[in-house]
Amino acid sequence: MSAFDDLMSHQKETEALSSVMGRLGWDQETMMPRGAASQRAEEMAAFEGVLHARRTDPRLGEWLGNAQAPDEAGKAQLRLITQSFERAQKVPADLAQRLAKVTSTSQGIWAQAREDEDVAAFLPTLKEVVELKREEGQALAAGGNTYDAMLQDYEPGASAASLSAMFAALHPRLTALRDQVMATDQPADLDFDFDEGKQMKLTRKLAKTFGYDMSRGRVDKAVHPFSSGSGQDVRITTRTSLRDPFNCLYSTIHEVGHACYEQGISDGYLLTPVGGGISMGVHESQSRIYENQLGRSQPFCGWLYGQMRDTFGDFGVADEDTFYRTVNKLRQGYIRTEADEVQYNLHVLLRFDLEQAIISGDLAVDDLEAAWNDRFEADFGFAVDKPSNGMLQDVHWSVGLFGYFATYSLGNVYAGCLNQAMRTDLPDLDASLALGDPTPATEWLNEALQRHGGLRDPRATIAHACSGVEPSEAPLLNYLETKFTG
Repeated sequence: MSAFDDLMSHQKETEALSSVMGRLGWDQETMMPRGAASQRAEEMAAFEGVLHARRTDPRLGEWLGNAQAPDEAGKAQLRLITQSFERAQKVPADLAQRLAKVTSTSQGIWAQAREDEDVAAFLPTLKEVVELKREEGQALAAGGNTYDAMLQDYEPGASAASLSAMFAALHPRLTALRDQVMATDQPADLDFDFDEGKQMKLTRKLAKTFGYDMSRGRVDKAVHPFSSGSGQDVRITTRTSLRDPFNCLYSTIHEVGHACYEQGISDGYLLTPVGGGISMGVHESQSRIYENQLGRSQPFCGWLYGQMRDTFGDFGVADEDTFYRTVNKLRQGYIRTEADEVQYNLHVLLRFDLEQAIISGDLAVDDLEAAWNDRFEADFGFAVDKPSNGMLQDVHWSVGLFGYFATYSLGNVYAGCLNQAMRTDLPDLDASLALGDPTPATEWLNEALQRHGGLRDPRATIAHACSGVEPSEAPLLNYLETKFTG
């Protein structure tokens, strides 16, 4: 066997073991009994030790030095393995294991603190997570910017400076649009009890409508909706609310976007670095375009209105137009995942700024709740009423995902670019969406982006899908302003 073949054989086993560890994480969120948390933490730490050893195996350096890529995909494999190898070498094995153990335990502590509305119960664990993540970031930065080093885990090539410039361009136009739309009459909130079993039945139909292959996936319930896995086993979760079916339906469409990206990658890349989504920003572009530009479009909402009537009967919305306006109404709200398209990014920008301050040490963990509440009131004009609607609402910091939040807004920017290109190529798309058929769009996304997996770096992935046009925030802002004021 050649050095390239030896390298890929080793990598395939590493990817398989990583998938098993991911399944442990899925189980922890969906099925695991609460009393198993401490044992699961030990299991996750043990797995991380095995994976770290494989990712720093000295033979990797030898193989990478001698491997000759047979084609473009092979070059991408070598690039991604090199990045992983160099990163893993910088992080001590004991630190990687401590992080895996602490973040597994922290997740349960966060969930209980959120349920109890008790920030103080979470702070000691959060401090430990922050200390370990800062230590890891400093090791990865090797004297450079710690936060930039953290970003590379989620959006290779990004920097805090470049993201801050993009977000600075978003903020004023989003705020102005929000104020303009909120000054107009908005439709009434839904006033109906939506059976949660029927919600789950309809949400599974929606998953299939958007192309989710249920023979290689499943839909379960969790506190925080997510997608997990790749290739032939990609699972999603959603959540239900008796008075808000959109929480369930659109969380599902969102996670299906993630899942279809993973399911849609070429089978030839299975269990290789190229066989997964290239970045969280690109991943989020898929979930957001499925959820918003497709799922919340006026033609698709017309079809969904009929499905809602068939499922729940008369639920108090008079017609398709009112339903569309209800789905897309702007409202005061605390929760990022429930925010409308206009205000969603304002939630993300708040977190992006706060976590940079935490990692730099400019903001102490003990002061995080006060800083969150002050920033929220400044950005949204009303006060946080309880911790579960404030700093305890997201799972990310409890599991050490510092550097992740920025990719949500970056994904929206990418989705705006993709939607512009897709609409150019598919001028009759609305006619299909009105029939409840997003297939032309999902097939376009698969051909232009999804099937290629990690073949190109993030920005090049978007540019390739958009016929060479480099990503910018302009298409997203133009789309939002046209949708909500046109």
